Amino acid sequence: MQHFLSLFDISPDDLQLILRTAGVVKKKLAAGDRPNILKNQVIALLFEKPSLRTRVSFEAGMAQLGGESLFLGSDVGWGKREAPSDFTNVLGQFVDAVVCRAKQHAKVELLASFDAMPVINGLTDLCHPCQALADILTIEEVFGSYVGKHLVFVGDGNNVAQSLALICAMLKMRFTLACPDGYEMDSDWMAKLRAAYPNAEIESVRDPAAAVKTADAIYTDVWTSMGQEAEMVARRQAFADFQLNKTLLAAAPSSARVLHCLPAVRGEEITDEVIDGDQSVIVRQAGNRMHAQKGLLVWLLGRDWIAKNVV
Repeated sequence: MQHFLSLFDISPDDLQLILRTAGVVKKKLAAGDRPNILKNQVIALLFEKPSLRTRVSFEAGMAQLGGESLFLGSDVGWGKREAPSDFTNVLGQFVDAVVCRAKQHAKVELLASFDAMPVINGLTDLCHPCQALADILTIEEVFGSYVGKHLVFVGDGNNVAQSLALICAMLKMRFTLACPDGYEMDSDWMAKLRAAYPNAEIESVRDPAAAVKTADAIYTDVWTSMGQEAEMVARRQAFADFQLNKTLLAAAPSSARVLHCLPAVRGEEITDEVIDGDQSVIVRQAGNRMHAQKGLLVWLLGRDWIAKNVV
C-alpha cells in the first residue's frame, strides 16, 4: 500500500508526476472546471495539532475533486480509548485515506504499519512533506522551472527545512541552511538523504547574508515551533541575527522571492515590510497548499485519471 509519510516514500519520477498533476488540476480550477476525479471517496483528517492551512486546504481540495472529508479531533479518542490496531483497522473500513497531523512522527508510522488505508503526513516533528510540495509548485510557477534553482532557508533546521532539503535533492536543486550552531538538521535524516541522493547540493552555513547572495528563493519559518515554548527565550537570542528583514533581502539578487510556510511571528523571524513586500510570494505559496495536495490525492486515489489527463 502506498503511503506518504515523507518524501522518502516516493521517487523523483513520482514527485514530478504529482507536481504535474497539481498543475493540471490548478489550471482546470482556474478555468472553472472541477472534475469529479474522486467522487464518492472520503478522507479522514486526524489532527493532534491545530491547523488553518493543512485542514482547510485538504477539506476544500477534496470537495473540489468531488469527494468528502471528515475532521477527527480529540473526541475520537485516538491513542486513548482503544488499541492502535483496533482504531486504525476500523477507520480503514470507513475512509479511503487518512491525513494525520501528529506531534511525533512515530504516530504516523504506526498508523501506516497496519496498511488499513493510505496515510498522508500532514505534519510531524520530523518532516512536513505536503508543505514542500506546495513550496516547489510555487517556485516552478514563479521562475518557470525549479531545476537548478537555489533555495536558502534562514532559521531553524526544523521539519520544514528537512523536507525542503530532501525535495531539493530529488529535483536537482541547491539547498542552503543558514542557522546558528546547534540548530542544524537532524543527523540521521541527513545521513539517509545523502545515502539516497549522494550528489545532492546541500550545505549548512552560519552567515545568512553570504547564504542569500545567489538565492532564487529565501525561506524562513518561526524560531519557536509548537511544543518548543520553553525554549523561546534561548531561541530568540540564538536567532537574533537571522531575521529575514530589508537588510538581509538587499544582500540577495533582486530577482529573489520570499517564502514562509506560515503562521509567521511578524517582527521576529520576518518583518512586515518583507512579508508584505513586492518580493514576497507567501500568499500564493499558501494557496498552493491546496493545489499541491490535490495533485497528491489524485496520485494516490485517482491514478487512472492521471493516465488519461496528465502528460
